[in-house]
Amino acid sequence: MAALGLGPAWAQQQGRIPIIPSGEFKPFPIAIPPFVPGGAGDVDVSNGISQVITNNLKRSGLFAPIDPAAFPERISNFDAPPQFASWKPLDLRGLVTGRATRQPDGRLKAEFRLWDPSSGQQLTGQQYVTAPEYWRRIAHIISDQIYTQMTGEKGYFDSRVVFVDESGPSERRVKRLALMDQDGANVRYLTRGADLVLTPRFSPSSQEITYMEFGQGDPKVYLFNIETGQREIVGNFPGMSFSPRFSPDGQRIILSLQQGGNSNLFVMDLRSRSTTRLTDTPAIDTSPCYSPDGSQICFESDRGGKPQIYVMPANGGNAQRISFGEGSYSTPVWSPRGDYIAFTKQGGGQFAIGIMKTDGSGERILTSGFHNEGPTFSPNGRVIMFFRDPGGTQGPSLYSIDVSGRNELKVPTPGYASDPAWSPLLS
Repeated sequence: MAALGLGPAWAQQQGRIPIIPSGEFKPFPIAIPPFVPGGAGDVDVSNGISQVITNNLKRSGLFAPIDPAAFPERISNFDAPPQFASWKPLDLRGLVTGRATRQPDGRLKAEFRLWDPSSGQQLTGQQYVTAPEYWRRIAHIISDQIYTQMTGEKGYFDSRVVFVDESGPSERRVKRLALMDQDGANVRYLTRGADLVLTPRFSPSSQEITYMEFGQGDPKVYLFNIETGQREIVGNFPGMSFSPRFSPDGQRIILSLQQGGNSNLFVMDLRSRSTTRLTDTPAIDTSPCYSPDGSQICFESDRGGKPQIYVMPANGGNAQRISFGEGSYSTPVWSPRGDYIAFTKQGGGQFAIGIMKTDGSGERILTSGFHNEGPTFSPNGRVIMFFRDPGGTQGPSLYSIDVSGRNELKVPTPGYASDPAWSPLLS
């Protein structure tokens, strides 16, 4: 996939949107007219690209795409600048123009420009050449560029989510490993559903997934290569194992192993397959997750009487408790930014999804309900995805919410879905 600049682009000096905005935040008004088709056969893909960009930016909660009915002009010539004077009454922060053209060799060329309508300056622009079936991915990459230019932060649209697809009646639920784009498109099933699968997690390379499978005999931890479809057993562990996760360098997997009435944390080197024990307590230590720099681990432990969140050095050692609120805490996960740890909190008949700073300060509940669980961060640390199970005969669904606590949305999936894990950026 080739990317070429479209000439000068002026950096927009707007600064970052605060991760927790103070006061009332107003999304950026932006206009995304349909991309200009290079030929008669390019209309559908041109419209599709602009629609995916619109949906991405709108779902982020940081942008307010303008209703096309309010557009003052129809963009029909990508090579000519827009009529900026006609757009000024809309008080836009950005105007996107684009073109999609099928090349003589059959490949698709997609071009875009982001304009500041108030100054008439081009803020950024790129062109991409790729196989036509990847048009949605191009739309995600363009969305990320617009997001980055206007917020000062990395985007997260060119990414995937692995989750557990659930179907069938509640007492005989079939669980399959599934993969989709972050917006719910392009769903692929990775397992057939013959055995129970749990806790899928991405490698930092995003090409591999580690997960647990309960079939015949002891539970197994697998590595699954997304591109080749090959899978291999990391280990066949006596007793129970929980929550395998990769280290940031992708060379190790950290997990918890149950031995008798307690469980402890272990790390396995994927090259040598040697295992090192990290904790040795009579408690239940589980759900470990590395910090982005690999120097620390957060995990859940009931060593203080009920489940709480602890942080310790990645090679073991003294663990510090960081959660002190009412109720119990579980499923901690470190933000890719390194600034927050997300968690599930249970108390008073409610399951809440929240975040706290890595020293335990600044705890904030983002959403609560009957049963919310399993937070996972977007690649830029701005959005959290989780699953909610209403109970009864209904099944779980995926939701996302901004770390500010705004913009809770249901994530589309083919059926019931649980245990999501967000990939790193693909590009």
